[in-house]
Amino acid sequence: MAISSTDISNRIVEAVLAQKLAPGSRLGEQELALLFDCSRTIVREALTRLAARGIVTVSARRGWYLIEPSQDEAREAFEARRVIETGLIRQSASGVRKEALKRLKLHLQQEKAALRQDDIGKRSYLLGDFHVCLADCLGNSLLADTLRDYTARTTLIAMRYQSTHDAEQSCEDHVRIVEALERGAIAEAEALMAEHIGTVQAALSVSTAPDPLARLREALAPVRAANANPDAAAPSAQLLRTTPSKAAARKRGAAGGPDSSDDSSTYLGKLL
Repeated sequence: MAISSTDISNRIVEAVLAQKLAPGSRLGEQELALLFDCSRTIVREALTRLAARGIVTVSARRGWYLIEPSQDEAREAFEARRVIETGLIRQSASGVRKEALKRLKLHLQQEKAALRQDDIGKRSYLLGDFHVCLADCLGNSLLADTLRDYTARTTLIAMRYQSTHDAEQSCEDHVRIVEALERGAIAEAEALMAEHIGTVQAALSVSTAPDPLARLREALAPVRAANANPDAAAPSAQLLRTTPSKAAARKRGAAGGPDSSDDSSTYLGKLL
């Protein structure tokens, strides 16, 4: 069976939720076409849909990339999730169907199993997908699709800003929300959801934007010898002290000694 553009976009979103694709990851049309054994036209259609959903971005020169959310976008995404999810719970005042509760409990069992197995990818996917599952169980498939996109975006945000939120605590929050829904305590479930989303957001380190040149900066930092003297931090000053003057070089040459002006290795070693 031939793969569709919807299948490809769903696979990309699933990979994001599982934290297998990092913010800013390049999504090459040719590579994806080879991977999924389809035409670039189908891949382009999938990426165009994801761009419309705010998950990928495109540059005429650079191609397709997963978004790298800014701090303002992070705040707005979490605010949108808070409004949608608490509103959905509030609208379920008449109660949650037994079939829906059974499905939610099954999802929680899968979360706990992934935590025990220390399967980071599956754990991340299930913790994010809980919110999509909850919206679907509360009877709004349209908002479930919307939440899937917002959850993917907030997952990218968490990866970009290095969330320290504990996965086990997140699962426990989910358990408490479902227990409140089962008891018919809708107001409590709504408050727990708002608190849960706020806790995840608060765990993000968005006070300062990450340095995009951090790895390159570290790799290209000057290499210092382990036994370097304190003056090694000032290569230009060291160079002035260790490079002989022309007059001194001529003097040593006249005395039959080696002319260090012809030895560039010492000069470059001190400079680098």
